[in-house]
Amino acid sequence: MTQTAVSYQIKLLEENVGEPLFLRRPRQIALTETGVRLAPKVTEAFAMLHDAMSTARDSVEGTLAISSTHTFASKWLAPRLGSFHLKHPAIAVRFQATSDIIDFAREQIDVGIRWGDGNWPGLTLHRLMGLEFTPMLSPKLAESVGGIKEPRDLLKFDLFDAGDIWWKQWFEAAGVTDPDLDRRPRNQLGSQAMEADAAMAGHGVAILHPAFYEAEIALGRLYQPFELTRSDGKAYWLAYPENRRNVPKIKAFRNWILEEMKAAGN
Repeated sequence: MTQTAVSYQIKLLEENVGEPLFLRRPRQIALTETGVRLAPKVTEAFAMLHDAMSTARDSVEGTLAISSTHTFASKWLAPRLGSFHLKHPAIAVRFQATSDIIDFAREQIDVGIRWGDGNWPGLTLHRLMGLEFTPMLSPKLAESVGGIKEPRDLLKFDLFDAGDIWWKQWFEAAGVTDPDLDRRPRNQLGSQAMEADAAMAGHGVAILHPAFYEAEIALGRLYQPFELTRSDGKAYWLAYPENRRNVPKIKAFRNWILEEMKAAGN
């Protein structure tokens, strides 16, 4: 502030108190008796305000709130978070797992991992990875009908979720032109992760991203009967408000996740 601005603020303060707070002398200024009484309380109040703001700032800067889909959080992000913590030990992470598109203006979320076409105005977006999908089921379920020899054999089981466009696209690519998916019950479990759990339990066939389930395939908990995979062109995106792109914790997470994606070949 300029000297004139400071003098004006002092004048307003003295008018509010109702008497002078400073003795103005040539090349010197001193507190009046009222000023002397007021100064310690004002100093204490500013110190308390400073402490409160520092605590709030530390809390905001020290915790990164991430909204992510259940599947991405459990199958990709959570297993790799140790690497992020090693690079940024002062940043804690708080997850909100949801398939809903959160409103950054209404919720205390720093970054979102979203699935879609990337058309979200007002946000900074970074494409993370696309997905290929293919049917998967438990090996025991496949054996229960003598094995899966052709794509149509999958229709002997419940499908999670038969109304999902992925099923239609995959069956068309596999040459099954009349799977009659509209007449099948829509067993909706809410996420790929939940559908995979149901498939591993032998309750039906899920259409999944094979790269997310390499360990389960290797352990014999899931079986991918066909090499054929499809993609709908959508992807996972990192999203955050444009006006927060330079917040240190957001920059740290953005740089880390993009490096991880590059290392994984995405």
